[in-house]
Amino acid sequence: MKKSLLAVLFAMVLALAACGGGDDEGASEEPADTGDTATEEPADEGTDDAAEGGTVDTAAGEEVYANSCAMCHGADLSGGAGPNLTKAGSKYSAEDIADIVTNGKGTMQPQPVEGEDLDNLSAWLAEQK
Repeated sequence: MKKSLLAVLFAMVLALAACGGGDDEGASEEPADTGDTATEEPADEGTDDAAEGGTVDTAAGEEVYANSCAMCHGADLSGGAGPNLTKAGSKYSAEDIADIVTNGKGTMQPQPVEGEDLDNLSAWLAEQK
């Protein structure tokens, strides 16, 4: 009895944790221009003009991924409860990735990532080829 109760509680905690961190910091900011923010050039850490066609802020994209996506897709993008994302950019554009994050796809629920965080995340994942 105790083992089954513990298993159910663990499953519930895991399921709730997979729903997202609920980090609404910056959610009230104006969304950046939408558009394809992926670039062919290597990302320079510390830049944040991805929405303007510049380089991708790799550190910011990785941070958003760690806070919102790694629970299901793995800390190294290798997958887990969600699919492997190591080559997401070879299949999806930054705009496609932003749409999937915002609206969900298959069993993936929409995630509460918006504005600059969404731009950084989608541009960073689009570079994974």
